[in-house]
Amino acid sequence: MEHPGTLVLIMALAVLAPLLGYATGRWLPVPVVIFEIVLGVLAGPDVLGWAHHDQVIDTLADLGLSMLIFLAGYEIRFAEVRGSTLRRAGGAWVLSFAAGLGVALLLSGADLAKSLVIGTALTSTALGAVLPILRDSGRLEGRFGSVVMAFGSVGEFGPIIAMALLFSGRSPGAAGAVLAVFAVVTAGAVFWAMRPRPPWFARLIAVTLHSSGQFAVRFVMLLLAGMLGLAHVFGLDTLLGAFAAGMLTRLVLQGAVPGRSGEILERIEAIGFGFLVPFFYIVTGIDFDLAALLDGGRPLLLLPVFLLLFLLVRGVPAYLLAPRDLAGRPSRSALGLFASTCLPLVVAITAIGLDEKVIGAGEAAALVAAAMVSVLVFPLLAFRLLRREKGDGGRAVPGRTAETGEAW
Repeated sequence: MEHPGTLVLIMALAVLAPLLGYATGRWLPVPVVIFEIVLGVLAGPDVLGWAHHDQVIDTLADLGLSMLIFLAGYEIRFAEVRGSTLRRAGGAWVLSFAAGLGVALLLSGADLAKSLVIGTALTSTALGAVLPILRDSGRLEGRFGSVVMAFGSVGEFGPIIAMALLFSGRSPGAAGAVLAVFAVVTAGAVFWAMRPRPPWFARLIAVTLHSSGQFAVRFVMLLLAGMLGLAHVFGLDTLLGAFAAGMLTRLVLQGAVPGRSGEILERIEAIGFGFLVPFFYIVTGIDFDLAALLDGGRPLLLLPVFLLLFLLVRGVPAYLLAPRDLAGRPSRSALGLFASTCLPLVVAITAIGLDEKVIGAGEAAALVAAAMVSVLVFPLLAFRLLRREKGDGGRAVPGRTAETGEAW
């Protein structure tokens, strides 16, 4: 390791971030991810210059992103994401992608490669940031929660598929064929995951769950590594493999040990949110080009433009195609705001765009900064709208919201 001091610094910032979140939560529920990125920016080369890259740090950050997308895939509840609601969610995302691509073509001067990056980033939803907020407010189990689940799931799955098709370096036909083969293999894995597990599987999980064996955790990590490797073999983005691994894990655990799946997930989240995911966000802050954003001119002006586009491109289609039984304007508007809340995939997509030299540092910084503001502002506005509905009694968002959903 070339820079062990940077590793210690990143872990210290990871500890400091929830402390700051807790301290500010009584006045304003600021997601911890915002503190993680901001602290990374402060430690990065544009401010204090304390943090330095090496291979170990980059690898841990990549693992953090994979774990983040894995947990997003795990959040999808197949029993709730289906039927007409799913079709409406899919139609809203397709409409969002068409609108995002059109707007991006105008912004980029008809640069198709840049437009694909910006347009795809405008269509994502941070489902992992939204679900804990709804859970803590008691709305996740109702009809509104299931609708947000459907629209958010498509808002995560759609951009990942688009990234696999458009950013693979292959022609669209070849990329589609490879993706189809990957889908067939994944479908086979899903069929295997849904089959009943032998009795010894559940017994081994129960016996080792509170011992050093931790069979369930190791098995889940094997699924993640296997799907990452499979995506790599097919030449697809590893995020697609991580997302598929999350969905497979939910199927396996719900089928084999439904009573212990929550406890197993807590252990996986401890690895993810306790170490790898904050590592990824802090390194994202370190890499954030603050100088390019604050250099005046176009990048700084793009920040409010992108924030508005998140609402127009992603939120308006969700509002228009919301299920008919979600009749109240406040509920439909809140759905649009939740669907427009983004960050993780925006970070991933802009990172790919920078690596491929498709977008500039200023545009990437403006996109990420706008996504950070969306995580901070849009859920608060959504709950203000929901409190206007009759029968809500003016219930406020629980204080725990600032401590749970922000990990994304």
